[in-house]
Amino acid sequence: MAQVEIRRISKIFEGHTAVSDINLVVDDGEFLVLLGPSGCGKSTLLRMIAGLEMPTSGDIVIGGKVATRLKPKDRNVAMVFQNYALYPHLTIYENIAFPLRVQGVEKSKLNQKVRWAADLVGIEPLLQRKPRQTSGGERQRTALARSLVRDPQLFLLDEPLSNLDAKLRHSSREELRRFQDRVGVTFIYVTHDQVEAMGLGDRIVVMKAGKVRQVGTPKDIYSHPADTFVATFIGSPPMNLVETGPTTVGFRPEIFLPRRGFVESANLLEAPFRIRRIEYLGGDQLIYGTVSGNLPETEVISRIPSSVRFDGAEGEEIAFAAHIEEVRYFDTETGVAVLASDVQGQTRRAGHA
Repeated sequence: MAQVEIRRISKIFEGHTAVSDINLVVDDGEFLVLLGPSGCGKSTLLRMIAGLEMPTSGDIVIGGKVATRLKPKDRNVAMVFQNYALYPHLTIYENIAFPLRVQGVEKSKLNQKVRWAADLVGIEPLLQRKPRQTSGGERQRTALARSLVRDPQLFLLDEPLSNLDAKLRHSSREELRRFQDRVGVTFIYVTHDQVEAMGLGDRIVVMKAGKVRQVGTPKDIYSHPADTFVATFIGSPPMNLVETGPTTVGFRPEIFLPRRGFVESANLLEAPFRIRRIEYLGGDQLIYGTVSGNLPETEVISRIPSSVRFDGAEGEEIAFAAHIEEVRYFDTETGVAVLASDVQGQTRRAGHA
C-alpha cells in the first residue's frame, strides 16, 4: 500500500494545457476516483502517475519516494486499461503468470501466486480457458489478477468497465469494490460515469478542462457541489438551476415536490410548476415542467418515487416546494457556490411573495 502525493502537476501538449497545476493527496488504502467529461485530463493525470507520461512541471510522490523521473517498471504500480490487454493466444493461467515469468520467479512460487490471485478474484475454475472463452467481467478479473501477482503498492484503473453492458457493469462494480476492500491496496480509478464514481469512490475528484473543481466524498459532492458545473455533472437528472439575478438557486429533483406534502409551518421555497411531461421509469416518475410566478420562468425536473401517488397531469399547474435548508446557492456570474446566509433571504422572499 502507498500514499500518493501529486504536487503542482501540469502537462502541456504542443501549447495545449491538458492538466493544470493539480495538488492532491491520495491516502494509503483509499479508493479515489478521477471523474470528468472526455478531454478533462483525468487519463493524462493517471498516465503521469503510472510513468507513461512525463509531467511538464511538478512532482509525483509514491510511498514517500519521489517518482517523477522513475520508469514505469520502477514504480511498483499496476495499471488496468479499458481493453484489459490480455494475450489472446495464452490461457487465463498463462496471462496471470506472464509478469512472474518475466521476473524469473521459480515455478512452484509462480503457481502458488497465480492460484492465490485467481482464487481472490473468483476465476480459478477458468484458468485453462483462453480469454475469448470468458465473459467481459471475467476478463476484467483476469487483468486484476495479473496485476495483483506483482504485489503492487498502487492500482491505477483507466475506465476498466466501459466496454461492459449495463447489467455486467453493475455487478463488476460490486466485485471491484469488494476486491479493493480485501487487498487494501490504494486504488486510483478514472471514469466519466458519475454513477460508477458515486458507487466506488471513498472520495471523488471532479475535473474539467485540466483543473480540479471539487474533491470530496460522494455525499459531500452530491449534497454540497462547489459550483454549477459539479451541480449539473453529478446527479441524474442533474440539479435544477434557476437564475434569480446575481444568485442562482439550485435544488435536486428529488427535493422539489408537491406543496401539499409539506407541513404548513415548513420553511420552504415555493413556486407554481406547470407540468409539461411525465416520464415513468419504474421506481421513479420524472416530472418535467416550468416554474414561474415569483421565480424566473425556467425548465426544471421533479423526481417522485413511484410508490408515492401523484395525480398531476400534463398541462396542469401545481404548487411545488423544496425545504429551504436543502436549497443551494451559486454566484450567477462565476458559478461558484455561496453560503445561504450571504443570499440574505432574497430567494425565500421571492418564493413566498
